[in-house]
Amino acid sequence: MLEVRNLSIAFKASVGLKSAVRNIDFIIRPGEILGLVGESGSGKTITSLGVMGLLPPNAVVTGGEVLVDGVDILKLPPADLRKLRGRHIAMIFQDPMASLDPIFTCGDQIVEAILLHEPIGRANARRKARELLEKVLISDPDRAMRSYPHELSGGQCQRIMIAMAVACRPRIIIADEPTTALDVTVQKQVLELLRELNGEVGAAILLITHDLGVIYEVADRVVVMYAGDKMEEATTADLFAAPRSDYSRALIDSMPSLGRNAERLPVIERDPSGKVSSVRPEPRPRPASAAPVLSEGDRPLLEIRDLCKSYWIKPSPLAVPVEMRAVDRVSLTVAPRTTLGLVGESGCGKSTLSRAVIRLYKPDSGQILFKGKDIAALSDKEMRPFRREIAMVFQNPYGSLNPRQTVAQLVEAPMVVFADGDAAKRQRRVRSLLEAVGLPATAAQKYPHEFSGGQRQRIAIARALALNPSLVICDEAVSALDVSVQAQVLNLLKDLQAEFDLTYLFISHDLSVVEHVSDTVAVMQKGRIVEYGPVAEIFGNPREPYTRMLLDAVPTVGSMRGGKAAP
Repeated sequence: MLEVRNLSIAFKASVGLKSAVRNIDFIIRPGEILGLVGESGSGKTITSLGVMGLLPPNAVVTGGEVLVDGVDILKLPPADLRKLRGRHIAMIFQDPMASLDPIFTCGDQIVEAILLHEPIGRANARRKARELLEKVLISDPDRAMRSYPHELSGGQCQRIMIAMAVACRPRIIIADEPTTALDVTVQKQVLELLRELNGEVGAAILLITHDLGVIYEVADRVVVMYAGDKMEEATTADLFAAPRSDYSRALIDSMPSLGRNAERLPVIERDPSGKVSSVRPEPRPRPASAAPVLSEGDRPLLEIRDLCKSYWIKPSPLAVPVEMRAVDRVSLTVAPRTTLGLVGESGCGKSTLSRAVIRLYKPDSGQILFKGKDIAALSDKEMRPFRREIAMVFQNPYGSLNPRQTVAQLVEAPMVVFADGDAAKRQRRVRSLLEAVGLPATAAQKYPHEFSGGQRQRIAIARALALNPSLVICDEAVSALDVSVQAQVLNLLKDLQAEFDLTYLFISHDLSVVEHVSDTVAVMQKGRIVEYGPVAEIFGNPREPYTRMLLDAVPTVGSMRGGKAAP
């Protein structure tokens, strides 16, 4: 159904063409799911954009063919290519907030996709759009139809994107990180939806993801990419049972999974000859200048008491606004030098709670005690000294990084605001932070659009650490990262915690990551904490059915290296 032959793509640079993808070839048969995996920047997304004919202006196809039913779509005129997209081949993009139009409602955007290819009338198109939202498990389809993208959570926007992509029942679906922003239960439902479409109409799916657990669950075959080259192609069973390339083996080793908890995650290292291996690094030594170790009797760094935050929404345009309580009498305690993992489904109130703690949202009632001081009711002026000590890594690096500033300016900005050192000292700090999160020093003079999604998230993490804060709130801080870089960042967060007595509020939909980094876990459902306790207790013997449901939805990757039964 889709055949890619020796596809090569390069970017125009001041010194000529810079190769990004070299001689990639693969095929997808009707009804087959092909996984495309590799580290951030390996060329996965560029390959998919080349297949769709959506390359940026500074990218050129330097060789190869992309055949859909035997027709090379790279040679089609733009008008014919537009007719092909949506109807025959569709794409679910990596970042829904950057892909959805902010000035149109989500319903209008789905309806537009339908009307472009189906002559069914606007009323029928709206009816079909609502049915699609129900199918991708949007809890309130009518509200979602009226909402703009900024009014929905990241997970809800991703489901809107999936509904648009499958609206015209295309025969080929390119899914670029379709479950990155989704919690485990919705991820499971979305993967089942893709499998259902795959079975109903024999759609071929190219599934691009850094989540090897997702690949293990749904893909028939896997192509592994590294630095623009294809390293390996194998059936899913063969890849996880006996990977042939050192790179594939290192990728699998780097992935955290439930029940396989360890203090340090293996990371991928390359020697001067280019040989790739998996190495479990030792913790960084604690410097003599680090903050003194605190005693067990010290008061909590953060204590939340009966916190409430509500929004007023209209169920319909003419209805009376009703109260939606996003955070409902939440109480939590975070001890110094520990990590509290906060988990729950998309829309349960996790991000609202984190934004209330950092005072981007003012709570309606309750207390937020930071180092014993109630900051919930402070004015902006009174809150300013505390902002130096509380930092946040936001979920969406596309929206949280200023596209007009260089990476150096972005990372340096908190230091400039608080007059932390002279210009030379700040630049040295910027370079050390970029190195710590796995970016080269040359990244400092580039702009956010020049990086992949995972690389942008690393920039956001570097910026959050700029002022050596006491509390770091990580809102899906590693959800956009591939497993190897995720392992590096998780190890880095643990090193920094030990080195500077950092405390983390770690929000994630990836329960295996939460198990790895957390000391305590809070499970949130519909604005309330339904279970709270030590990580071993919550994950080993959950009391609440909701917690058990979350754990059951995690992809079964505990025995990946033991092999997988052939389909």
